[in-house]
Amino acid sequence: MKYRILKKTVLIPGQTSLLVIDAPHVAKKAKPGNFVILRTSEKGERIPLTIADCDPEAGTITIVFLVVGKTTAEMNTFEEGQSLHDVCGPLGRPTHIEKQGTVICVGGGTGVAAMHHIAKGHAAIGNHVVAIVGARNKDLLLFCNELGSFCPEVLIATDDGSMGHHGFVTDVLKERLEQDKDVSEVVAVGPVPMMEAVSKVTKPFGVKTTVSLNAIMVDGIGMCGACRCTVGGETKFACVDGPEFDGHKVDFGELRLRLGQFRDQEKQSMELFQHKCHCAEGK
Repeated sequence: MKYRILKKTVLIPGQTSLLVIDAPHVAKKAKPGNFVILRTSEKGERIPLTIADCDPEAGTITIVFLVVGKTTAEMNTFEEGQSLHDVCGPLGRPTHIEKQGTVICVGGGTGVAAMHHIAKGHAAIGNHVVAIVGARNKDLLLFCNELGSFCPEVLIATDDGSMGHHGFVTDVLKERLEQDKDVSEVVAVGPVPMMEAVSKVTKPFGVKTTVSLNAIMVDGIGMCGACRCTVGGETKFACVDGPEFDGHKVDFGELRLRLGQFRDQEKQSMELFQHKCHCAEGK
């Protein structure tokens, strides 16, 4: 079975793209927080990507990816009408969503796309959702309009001050927690340093904090152990026990080390892919 790309949108040229993929069996069961593992070709690398949105009636899922290595660089060359070789999912435990009042959803980088799906689920059940979105500058902000369609509040922070608060999402979050004592939960999705910083901000307030771990994954079904992480002093597998965990219990230091352990091999693979592309262009 091939998974056809029905729509491709370049969100940030050369960096971030959105794909709407024909995957009816995934779309039928996908919930906020779930992810898929895909391959571009039969011998391609398996990579996990969180589902940014889904349309069960149309049979489609939406993914957003940042070009960080060989596989995402290759995937960024795909156009509408082409097909991915595999899309396996939905995988992982879906986000626990219940009626609980005010929920703050914090997103950074491409994590905003995954946060969007979670925020949408909270809004659908009737929670008051406050979205906090961050990026280095205004041109790198994602999903602000989409979040604004169902979130009564969308707060923005940029490192350079080009839009919204001049600073980090944690600045905005701390100010909001100081003003609003009725926040039931904070959800953070994005780079590991951001999720760790969010967890440190929320801990003194005693607010439940959920983070989505982007651990290294291979099979996605708990057999290989590649995605193991430490939560509350216990070993967990992000693919089957998560990907969402209590941010106050995650060993972020260990997670950072594990994410960087194949950096040399990833760099070599990317260089080989770029060389292959340059050779093809020269023909």
